[in-house]
Amino acid sequence: ELLECFIRIAPSPRPSRTEQREIDPYEEKMTGFIFKIQANMNPAHRDRLAFMRICSGVFTKGMTVWHSGSGKMIQLKQPQQFMADEREAVENAYPGDIIGLFDPGIFALGDSLCTGKKRRFPGIPMFAPEFFARVSSIDSLKRKQFVKGVLQLSEEGAIQTFKRPGIGFEEIIVGVVGVLQFEVLEYRLKNEYGVDIRRDGLSYQYIRWIENEEFDPKQLDISSDTKLVQDFKDRYLLLFTDEWNIRWAQEHNKWLELSEFGR
Repeated sequence: ELLECFIRIAPSPRPSRTEQREIDPYEEKMTGFIFKIQANMNPAHRDRLAFMRICSGVFTKGMTVWHSGSGKMIQLKQPQQFMADEREAVENAYPGDIIGLFDPGIFALGDSLCTGKKRRFPGIPMFAPEFFARVSSIDSLKRKQFVKGVLQLSEEGAIQTFKRPGIGFEEIIVGVVGVLQFEVLEYRLKNEYGVDIRRDGLSYQYIRWIENEEFDPKQLDISSDTKLVQDFKDRYLLLFTDEWNIRWAQEHNKWLELSEFGR
């Protein structure tokens, strides 16, 4: 009776906005987008799944779709649905359904998947973190597992990672919205990757993405308390200790375009 009530009162799938036009859920062509990525759902197999919401059309196991992240046609194999700890293979899925796709490392949050004409859903905004720390592996022999774990958690959206331009991930800065995420980071690295970490808090409080299409770091004039970094997608950002440094950077770099949100 309770489930029948939900069926009566729950809204049916609604139209979805893409960069090209609005998609009606009753359209024939399949469209969907990746809204969640989860690594190590089965620790014994180190699997990684990307969760896709179907927005229109009918999904069929093994179908070939256009993937916005790579710009290529890919085949979607081994789709799954979940009920508590149980997994079930999916043959078909419909608008409103959520399915898990095996991810060999090609999917990212906000990716669009479709048949027919190429449609791209708006990206999922990345909110500006407010707490920052420099993290490193206590055991230098486990650095490979450490870097892999941090980057995978960053791709999930659990944390945001930053590196200094030119030196790669020799130094990793982690940004989070709440301090509890630091504890989640430590727990998951230890239990899923076998890595204990050292964490040093940093005084940065604000972050801004650089939106300029053509950007030369050598032209940038910033205060000593401001740090230029790149995220895991190699986009440039600035870390600030206070709002005064943000105003200073804007006044001394009139050409600079900054955004509080990244995509």
